[in-house]
Amino acid sequence: MSRLDLAILDAGAAAYVAYGSSEDANVRYLTRFRTTDPVIYLRKPRERGLIVVSQMEYERAVRESIAAVVTRADVGFLDYIRAGESRWRATAHVIAEMAGGPILAPSFFPLALARHLELFQPVILDERGVVEGMRAVKTPEEIEWIRDAQRVTEAAIGRGIALIRSSVAKDGILYRNGAHLTSEAVRTEMHTTLLAHGYRGVDTIVSCGPDTALPHHQGSGPLLEDEPIVIDIFPQDERTGYHADMTRTVVKGEPSPAIREMHDAVRAAKEHAISMLRAGAHGADLYREVVDLFRDRGYESNMRGFTHSLGHGVGLEVHEDPSLGPEGGELCVGNVVTVEPGLYYPGIGGVRLEDMGVVTETGFDRFTQYEERLTV
Repeated sequence: MSRLDLAILDAGAAAYVAYGSSEDANVRYLTRFRTTDPVIYLRKPRERGLIVVSQMEYERAVRESIAAVVTRADVGFLDYIRAGESRWRATAHVIAEMAGGPILAPSFFPLALARHLELFQPVILDERGVVEGMRAVKTPEEIEWIRDAQRVTEAAIGRGIALIRSSVAKDGILYRNGAHLTSEAVRTEMHTTLLAHGYRGVDTIVSCGPDTALPHHQGSGPLLEDEPIVIDIFPQDERTGYHADMTRTVVKGEPSPAIREMHDAVRAAKEHAISMLRAGAHGADLYREVVDLFRDRGYESNMRGFTHSLGHGVGLEVHEDPSLGPEGGELCVGNVVTVEPGLYYPGIGGVRLEDMGVVTETGFDRFTQYEERLTV
């Protein structure tokens, strides 16, 4: 039986139910169906999962989904609506009848739906996150999708860095073709490259100077000479839904000694962590190793210095299990993770480097091949 079947039985439930559009990573994972409208996913032990879709989506769902497909009319939803039930109530009515017993639901299940469901059947929250755990171990097909995404990501970041490299400085500001070279211009160039390959970029970071001391500052306005520029890009494949994630820090001009030293320390921390990555290693141990390395080099790990976790899983979400943080557990074969140490100091700036790959029995198959040169 699958891990999901076992979780249903262990919880004393009759079925597992998820509800949402394909923006919900669990729904997309379980159905492999892309939709902007919410669907019901229901699985009973030892049975194929099933999705409930609108009539207009039926034929497409049959073609695309790995689940069995029925329409809302087939399961009585429209009858309940005609009888005067609200959409939440009618949806709950349908789910309860299909499940025929207690329901195991993800912890982020819609509250309104859960409240109506509880009038028909007990609802048990899956606080362990069984589907999230399944998603954390990638299949060979998923690994190739993410590896493909990384190749496109490197092409996009290469275009962005090429703009910075070809710029000229005047009075401390970078120019290209007679106009300010801005964070927005670099971001647009990278997003255009992504779109040409069937990927989309959202919230891409191109921060510069003082803004780099804030790890997730998106960045805006003219880029500066001799200052760190942090580029963090995490695009999604429009077709598969899978992400990549990488970060590089570059300087056009002459970096300050402090930034050079930070870059050297961050690069050393990343390589040290990668050298210890393998099945059976613990995310928390890797994190502590990097904290110790930074401490030995004179950098703190709290509100300044190293202020975030060492890394995270990547898949249908750009941040998912497993964690390479203070509470990170044991890693296993098939975990796709980032390794992204960083250092951040107000008044100086920030440096972050991020690689991604898959955990193997004996080490780490690194997908990221892009150079780490600080000056461009």
